[in-house]
Amino acid sequence: MSTWNELADKMLAAEGPAALICRQWLMPAEGHDAVIFPPTFAAAEGGGKAGYNIDPLGDPSDPKTPRVAIIDTVGSQANRMEPLFKKANGEDTPYSRLVPQIEIKAGNKTVNLLDAGHRAADAIVRYSTLGSKLREAFDTYQETGDATLLAKIAPTSLVFGAWDSRDTQAKLPRLVASTIRAYDVVELTRSAQYNPPVDYIGLGLIDGADDKKVLDAASELGFRHAPAGGTHGGVIVRGEIRREAILSLVGLRAVGPKGPAGDALRRYILGLALVAMIHDRAHNLRQGCLLVQDPEKKPQWELVAHDGTRTPFTPDGNAALAFAQESARAFGVGESRTVEFDVKAANEALKQQVGGKGKGRKGG
Repeated sequence: MSTWNELADKMLAAEGPAALICRQWLMPAEGHDAVIFPPTFAAAEGGGKAGYNIDPLGDPSDPKTPRVAIIDTVGSQANRMEPLFKKANGEDTPYSRLVPQIEIKAGNKTVNLLDAGHRAADAIVRYSTLGSKLREAFDTYQETGDATLLAKIAPTSLVFGAWDSRDTQAKLPRLVASTIRAYDVVELTRSAQYNPPVDYIGLGLIDGADDKKVLDAASELGFRHAPAGGTHGGVIVRGEIRREAILSLVGLRAVGPKGPAGDALRRYILGLALVAMIHDRAHNLRQGCLLVQDPEKKPQWELVAHDGTRTPFTPDGNAALAFAQESARAFGVGESRTVEFDVKAANEALKQQVGGKGKGRKGG
Protein backbone atom coordinates (compact mmCIF):
# COMPACT_ATOMS: atom_id res chain seq x y z
CA MET A 1 0.00 0.00 0.00
CA SER A 2 2.92 2.36 0.58
CA THR A 3 3.69 2.23 -3.14
CA TRP A 4 0.13 3.22 -4.03
CA ASN A 5 0.06 5.98 -1.45
CA GLU A 6 3.33 7.36 -2.80
CA LEU A 7 1.98 7.15 -6.35
CA ALA A 8 -1.22 8.93 -5.28
CA ASP A 9 0.89 11.69 -3.71
CA LYS A 10 2.70 12.08 -7.01
CA MET A 11 -0.50 12.11 -9.06
CA LEU A 12 -2.18 14.69 -6.83
CA ALA A 13 0.83 16.97 -6.34
CA ALA A 14 0.45 20.50 -7.77
CA GLU A 15 3.17 19.83 -10.34
CA GLY A 16 2.14 16.23 -10.87
CA PRO A 17 1.55 14.46 -14.20
CA ALA A 18 -1.18 15.57 -16.57
CA ALA A 19 -2.88 12.22 -17.03
CA LEU A 20 -2.87 8.47 -16.66
CA ILE A 21 -3.59 6.79 -19.97
CA CYS A 22 -4.29 3.26 -21.14
CA ARG A 23 -4.20 1.72 -24.58
CA GLN A 24 -5.69 -1.75 -24.83
CA TRP A 25 -5.74 -3.78 -28.03
CA LEU A 26 -8.81 -5.89 -28.61
CA MET A 27 -9.97 -8.38 -31.23
CA PRO A 28 -13.20 -10.18 -32.15
CA ALA A 29 -13.77 -13.32 -30.11
CA GLU A 30 -14.12 -15.23 -33.41
CA GLY A 31 -10.69 -14.07 -34.66
CA HIS A 32 -8.97 -11.11 -36.30
CA ASP A 33 -10.74 -11.52 -39.64
CA ALA A 34 -14.24 -11.83 -38.17
CA VAL A 35 -17.08 -9.41 -38.85
CA ILE A 36 -18.11 -7.18 -35.95
CA PHE A 37 -21.09 -4.85 -35.64
CA PRO A 38 -20.50 -1.23 -34.57
CA PRO A 39 -23.35 0.76 -33.02
CA THR A 40 -25.78 2.50 -35.36
CA PHE A 41 -26.64 6.15 -34.90
CA ALA A 42 -29.67 8.18 -35.92
CA ALA A 43 -29.47 9.92 -39.27
CA ALA A 44 -28.40 13.53 -39.38
CA GLU A 45 -31.11 16.16 -39.41
CA GLY A 46 -32.65 16.34 -42.83
CA GLY A 47 -33.30 12.68 -43.45
CA GLY A 48 -31.43 9.57 -44.44
CA LYS A 49 -31.05 6.24 -42.72
CA ALA A 50 -29.37 5.39 -39.47
CA GLY A 51 -25.82 4.20 -39.92
CA TYR A 52 -22.42 3.54 -38.44
CA ASN A 53 -20.04 6.35 -37.42
CA ILE A 54 -17.18 5.79 -39.89
CA ASP A 55 -14.75 8.58 -40.79
CA PRO A 56 -12.22 8.60 -43.64
CA LEU A 57 -8.60 9.52 -42.87
CA GLY A 58 -8.05 11.37 -46.11
CA ASP A 59 -9.91 11.71 -49.40
CA PRO A 60 -13.35 10.12 -48.83
CA SER A 61 -13.76 9.49 -52.57
CA ASP A 62 -10.64 7.31 -52.66
CA PRO A 63 -11.56 3.68 -51.86
CA LYS A 64 -8.03 3.13 -50.54
CA THR A 65 -8.44 5.80 -47.86
CA PRO A 66 -8.33 4.17 -44.40
CA ARG A 67 -11.51 4.56 -42.40
CA VAL A 68 -12.01 4.65 -38.64
CA ALA A 69 -15.18 3.31 -37.00
CA ILE A 70 -16.52 4.07 -33.54
CA ILE A 71 -17.09 0.73 -31.79
CA ASP A 72 -18.10 2.14 -28.40
CA THR A 73 -18.56 5.81 -27.51
CA VAL A 74 -17.35 7.69 -24.45
CA GLY A 75 -20.85 7.74 -22.99
CA SER A 76 -21.45 4.08 -23.66
CA GLN A 77 -18.12 3.11 -22.11
CA ALA A 78 -18.95 5.12 -18.98
CA ASN A 79 -22.30 3.35 -18.73
CA ARG A 80 -20.48 0.01 -18.89
CA MET A 81 -17.93 0.95 -16.22
CA GLU A 82 -20.23 2.58 -13.66
CA PRO A 83 -22.35 -0.50 -12.75
CA LEU A 84 -19.21 -2.05 -11.24
CA PHE A 85 -20.10 -0.03 -8.12
CA LYS A 86 -23.62 -1.45 -7.81
CA LYS A 87 -24.63 -4.31 -5.58
CA ALA A 88 -24.47 -7.62 -7.43
CA ASN A 89 -27.90 -9.28 -7.34
CA GLY A 90 -28.75 -7.20 -4.30
CA GLU A 91 -25.63 -8.29 -2.41
CA ASP A 92 -22.75 -6.07 -1.32
CA THR A 93 -19.44 -6.44 -3.15
CA PRO A 94 -16.03 -4.90 -2.40
CA TYR A 95 -16.84 -2.37 -5.14
CA SER A 96 -20.39 -1.52 -4.04
CA ARG A 97 -19.13 -0.65 -0.56
CA LEU A 98 -16.98 2.11 -2.07
CA VAL A 99 -19.98 4.32 -2.89
CA PRO A 100 -23.38 5.12 -1.36
CA GLN A 101 -26.18 3.01 -2.79
CA ILE A 102 -28.92 5.52 -3.62
CA GLU A 103 -32.19 4.00 -4.83
CA ILE A 104 -35.25 5.93 -5.97
CA LYS A 105 -38.70 4.37 -5.78
CA ALA A 106 -40.90 5.54 -8.66
CA GLY A 107 -44.28 3.85 -8.76
CA ASN A 108 -43.70 0.10 -8.63
CA LYS A 109 -40.11 0.40 -9.83
CA THR A 110 -36.89 1.09 -7.92
CA VAL A 111 -33.97 2.67 -9.80
CA ASN A 112 -30.38 2.76 -8.58
CA LEU A 113 -28.79 6.16 -9.15
CA LEU A 114 -25.88 4.33 -10.79
CA ASP A 115 -28.30 3.32 -13.58
CA ALA A 116 -29.61 6.85 -14.22
CA GLY A 117 -28.57 8.15 -17.63
CA HIS A 118 -27.68 11.65 -16.44
CA ARG A 119 -26.32 10.45 -13.09
CA ALA A 120 -26.75 13.08 -10.36
CA ALA A 121 -28.44 15.42 -12.87
CA ASP A 122 -31.12 12.91 -13.87
CA ALA A 123 -34.78 13.79 -13.33
CA ILE A 124 -35.31 10.56 -11.39
CA VAL A 125 -33.23 11.94 -8.51
CA ARG A 126 -33.71 15.69 -9.04
CA TYR A 127 -37.45 15.19 -8.53
CA SER A 128 -37.13 12.96 -5.50
CA THR A 129 -37.09 13.61 -1.79
CA LEU A 130 -33.30 13.85 -2.14
CA GLY A 131 -33.65 16.70 -4.64
CA SER A 132 -33.03 19.61 -2.26
CA LYS A 133 -29.83 18.09 -0.86
CA LEU A 134 -28.60 17.33 -4.35
CA ARG A 135 -29.34 20.88 -5.45
CA GLU A 136 -27.40 22.21 -2.48
CA ALA A 137 -24.48 20.00 -3.49
CA PHE A 138 -24.56 21.30 -7.09
CA ASP A 139 -24.83 24.90 -5.90
CA THR A 140 -21.90 24.48 -3.51
CA TYR A 141 -19.77 22.95 -6.24
CA GLN A 142 -20.65 25.69 -8.70
CA GLU A 143 -20.01 28.50 -6.23
CA THR A 144 -16.88 27.20 -4.49
CA GLY A 145 -15.57 24.22 -6.47
CA ASP A 146 -16.01 22.02 -3.41
CA ALA A 147 -17.48 18.69 -4.53
CA THR A 148 -17.58 17.11 -1.06
CA LEU A 149 -21.38 17.16 -0.79
CA LEU A 150 -21.73 15.66 -4.26
CA ALA A 151 -19.22 12.94 -3.40
CA LYS A 152 -21.34 12.00 -0.39
CA ILE A 153 -24.35 11.40 -2.67
CA ALA A 154 -23.08 10.57 -6.15
CA PRO A 155 -19.28 10.17 -6.30
CA THR A 156 -19.35 8.40 -9.66
CA SER A 157 -20.85 11.57 -11.15
CA LEU A 158 -17.47 13.14 -10.43
CA VAL A 159 -15.63 10.23 -12.04
CA PHE A 160 -17.73 9.97 -15.22
CA GLY A 161 -19.13 13.51 -15.39
CA ALA A 162 -22.55 15.11 -15.19
CA TRP A 163 -24.24 18.32 -16.30
CA ASP A 164 -27.18 19.71 -14.36
CA SER A 165 -28.46 21.36 -17.54
CA ARG A 166 -32.08 21.55 -16.40
CA ASP A 167 -31.49 23.32 -13.11
CA THR A 168 -28.26 24.77 -11.63
CA GLN A 169 -26.23 24.46 -14.88
CA ALA A 170 -23.36 23.00 -12.84
CA LYS A 171 -20.97 20.96 -14.99
CA LEU A 172 -18.84 18.14 -13.62
CA PRO A 173 -16.08 17.43 -16.15
CA ARG A 174 -15.58 13.80 -17.03
CA LEU A 175 -12.39 12.64 -15.26
CA VAL A 176 -12.33 9.15 -16.79
CA ALA A 177 -13.02 8.84 -20.50
CA SER A 178 -12.77 5.67 -22.57
CA THR A 179 -13.49 4.99 -26.25
CA ILE A 180 -13.13 1.96 -28.52
CA ARG A 181 -12.30 2.53 -32.20
CA ALA A 182 -11.50 0.24 -35.10
CA TYR A 183 -8.93 1.35 -37.69
CA ASP A 184 -8.93 0.64 -41.41
CA VAL A 185 -12.39 -0.90 -41.64
CA VAL A 186 -14.36 -2.20 -44.58
CA GLU A 187 -18.11 -1.73 -44.27
CA LEU A 188 -20.34 -4.62 -45.30
CA THR A 189 -24.02 -4.93 -46.13
CA ARG A 190 -26.39 -7.83 -45.75
CA SER A 191 -29.77 -8.89 -47.08
CA ALA A 192 -32.47 -11.06 -45.61
CA GLN A 193 -35.73 -12.62 -46.71
CA TYR A 194 -38.63 -13.57 -44.46
CA ASN A 195 -40.90 -16.33 -45.78
CA PRO A 196 -44.16 -16.89 -43.88
CA PRO A 197 -45.00 -20.51 -43.03
CA VAL A 198 -48.17 -20.39 -45.19
CA ASP A 199 -49.40 -18.27 -48.09
CA TYR A 200 -51.99 -16.31 -46.11
CA ILE A 201 -53.15 -14.33 -49.14
CA GLY A 202 -53.17 -17.25 -51.61
CA LEU A 203 -55.22 -19.30 -49.18
CA GLY A 204 -57.76 -16.50 -48.82
CA LEU A 205 -57.02 -16.02 -45.12
CA ILE A 206 -56.56 -12.24 -45.43
CA ASP A 207 -59.57 -10.06 -46.16
CA GLY A 208 -59.20 -7.12 -48.55
CA ALA A 209 -55.93 -8.37 -50.03
CA ASP A 210 -56.43 -6.14 -53.11
CA ASP A 211 -56.01 -3.04 -50.91
CA LYS A 212 -52.43 -1.72 -50.70
CA LYS A 213 -52.97 -0.52 -47.12
CA VAL A 214 -54.06 -4.02 -46.14
CA LEU A 215 -51.03 -5.52 -47.90
CA ASP A 216 -48.68 -3.10 -46.13
CA ALA A 217 -50.27 -3.91 -42.80
CA ALA A 218 -50.00 -7.63 -43.58
CA SER A 219 -46.27 -7.19 -44.20
CA GLU A 220 -45.82 -5.41 -40.89
CA LEU A 221 -47.67 -8.18 -39.07
CA GLY A 222 -45.66 -10.98 -40.70
CA PHE A 223 -48.34 -12.30 -43.11
CA ARG A 224 -46.32 -11.61 -46.31
CA HIS A 225 -42.86 -12.27 -47.71
CA ALA A 226 -40.57 -9.49 -46.49
CA PRO A 227 -37.24 -8.89 -48.23
CA ALA A 228 -34.62 -6.65 -46.59
CA GLY A 229 -31.74 -5.63 -48.81
CA GLY A 230 -28.62 -3.57 -48.28
CA THR A 231 -28.94 -3.27 -44.52
CA HIS A 232 -26.02 -2.90 -42.11
CA GLY A 233 -23.75 -5.92 -42.35
CA GLY A 234 -21.04 -4.97 -39.88
CA VAL A 235 -17.38 -4.28 -40.65
CA ILE A 236 -14.17 -6.21 -41.14
CA VAL A 237 -11.21 -4.60 -39.39
CA ARG A 238 -7.98 -4.70 -41.40
CA GLY A 239 -6.11 -2.60 -38.86
CA GLU A 240 -6.50 -2.75 -35.09
CA ILE A 241 -9.23 -2.37 -32.52
CA ARG A 242 -8.08 -0.15 -29.69
CA ARG A 243 -9.57 0.98 -26.44
CA GLU A 244 -8.12 4.27 -25.26
CA ALA A 245 -8.82 5.47 -21.72
CA ILE A 246 -7.63 8.53 -19.88
CA LEU A 247 -7.81 9.78 -16.32
CA SER A 248 -7.36 13.53 -16.23
CA LEU A 249 -5.19 14.23 -13.20
CA VAL A 250 -5.37 17.94 -13.99
CA GLY A 251 -9.14 17.78 -13.63
CA LEU A 252 -8.90 15.66 -10.50
CA ARG A 253 -6.59 18.12 -8.77
CA ALA A 254 -9.19 20.86 -9.33
CA VAL A 255 -11.83 18.96 -7.36
CA GLY A 256 -12.47 20.12 -3.82
CA PRO A 257 -10.90 22.71 -1.50
CA LYS A 258 -7.29 22.95 -0.41
CA GLY A 259 -6.23 21.31 2.81
CA PRO A 260 -6.72 17.89 4.43
CA ALA A 261 -10.47 17.67 3.65
CA GLY A 262 -9.84 18.35 -0.02
CA ASP A 263 -6.94 15.87 -0.05
CA ALA A 264 -9.20 13.14 1.36
CA LEU A 265 -11.85 13.89 -1.28
CA ARG A 266 -9.36 13.79 -4.15
CA ARG A 267 -7.80 10.52 -2.96
CA TYR A 268 -11.29 9.03 -2.68
CA ILE A 269 -12.21 10.01 -6.24
CA LEU A 270 -8.79 8.86 -7.46
CA GLY A 271 -9.40 5.44 -5.90
CA LEU A 272 -12.77 5.11 -7.65
CA ALA A 273 -11.29 6.25 -10.97
CA LEU A 274 -8.40 3.79 -10.77
CA VAL A 275 -10.70 0.89 -9.93
CA ALA A 276 -13.00 1.79 -12.83
CA MET A 277 -10.13 2.03 -15.33
CA ILE A 278 -8.17 -1.03 -14.22
CA HIS A 279 -11.04 -3.48 -13.69
CA ASP A 280 -10.84 -6.30 -16.23
CA ARG A 281 -14.36 -6.31 -17.67
CA ALA A 282 -15.92 -8.25 -20.51
CA HIS A 283 -16.35 -6.35 -23.78
CA ASN A 284 -19.65 -7.89 -24.85
CA LEU A 285 -20.75 -4.65 -26.48
CA ARG A 286 -23.81 -5.77 -28.45
CA GLN A 287 -25.11 -8.61 -30.62
CA GLY A 288 -22.32 -9.45 -33.05
CA CYS A 289 -19.64 -7.52 -31.17
CA LEU A 290 -17.92 -9.58 -28.47
CA LEU A 291 -14.33 -8.40 -28.12
CA VAL A 292 -11.48 -9.95 -26.16
CA GLN A 293 -7.94 -8.95 -25.29
CA ASP A 294 -5.48 -9.33 -28.19
CA PRO A 295 -2.96 -11.85 -26.77
CA GLU A 296 -0.23 -10.53 -29.04
CA LYS A 297 -0.37 -6.97 -27.65
CA LYS A 298 -0.28 -6.24 -23.95
CA PRO A 299 -2.16 -3.17 -22.66
CA GLN A 300 0.00 -0.08 -22.40
CA TRP A 301 -0.31 2.11 -19.30
CA GLU A 302 1.58 5.39 -18.94
CA LEU A 303 1.74 8.44 -16.71
CA VAL A 304 2.02 11.45 -19.01
CA ALA A 305 3.81 14.57 -17.78
CA HIS A 306 3.03 18.10 -18.97
CA ASP A 307 6.20 18.12 -21.09
CA GLY A 308 5.07 14.95 -22.84
CA THR A 309 7.37 12.61 -20.96
CA ARG A 310 5.79 9.19 -20.59
CA THR A 311 6.48 6.85 -17.71
CA PRO A 312 5.38 3.22 -18.11
CA PHE A 313 2.95 2.12 -15.45
CA THR A 314 1.99 -1.43 -14.47
CA PRO A 315 -1.39 -1.47 -12.70
CA ASP A 316 -2.37 -4.01 -10.08
CA GLY A 317 -6.14 -4.39 -9.76
CA ASN A 318 -6.03 -5.82 -6.25
CA ALA A 319 -3.71 -3.06 -5.04
CA ALA A 320 -5.92 -0.44 -6.68
CA LEU A 321 -8.98 -1.83 -4.88
CA ALA A 322 -7.12 -1.85 -1.55
CA PHE A 323 -6.08 1.78 -2.10
CA ALA A 324 -9.68 2.72 -2.99
CA GLN A 325 -10.96 1.01 0.16
CA GLU A 326 -8.44 2.82 2.36
CA SER A 327 -9.26 6.17 0.70
CA ALA A 328 -13.01 5.54 1.07
CA ARG A 329 -12.61 4.88 4.80
CA ALA A 330 -10.56 8.05 5.22
CA PHE A 331 -13.10 10.18 3.33
CA GLY A 332 -16.21 8.54 4.75
CA VAL A 333 -18.59 6.97 2.21
CA GLY A 334 -21.96 8.73 2.08
CA GLU A 335 -25.12 7.20 3.50
CA SER A 336 -26.93 4.59 1.44
CA ARG A 337 -30.67 5.22 1.30
CA THR A 338 -33.90 4.61 -0.54
CA VAL A 339 -35.89 7.73 -1.39
CA GLU A 340 -39.23 8.39 -3.05
CA PHE A 341 -39.81 9.99 -6.43
CA ASP A 342 -41.70 13.22 -5.74
CA VAL A 343 -44.73 13.00 -8.03
CA LYS A 344 -46.10 16.35 -6.86
CA ALA A 345 -42.85 18.20 -7.54
CA ALA A 346 -42.47 16.57 -10.96
CA ASN A 347 -45.98 17.50 -12.05
CA GLU A 348 -45.62 21.02 -10.71
CA ALA A 349 -42.46 21.44 -12.80
CA LEU A 350 -44.33 20.16 -15.86
CA LYS A 351 -47.14 22.67 -15.28
CA GLN A 352 -44.64 25.51 -15.03
CA GLN A 353 -42.88 24.37 -18.20
CA VAL A 354 -46.15 24.04 -20.13
CA GLY A 355 -47.31 27.39 -18.78
CA GLY A 356 -44.19 29.07 -20.12
CA LYS A 357 -42.74 29.96 -16.74
CA GLY A 358 -39.39 28.36 -17.46
CA LYS A 359 -37.49 25.87 -15.39
CA GLY A 360 -38.79 25.43 -11.92
CA ARG A 361 -36.47 24.57 -9.08
CA LYS A 362 -38.67 22.05 -7.42
CA GLY A 363 -38.12 18.72 -5.74
CA GLY A 364 -37.22 17.59 -2.26
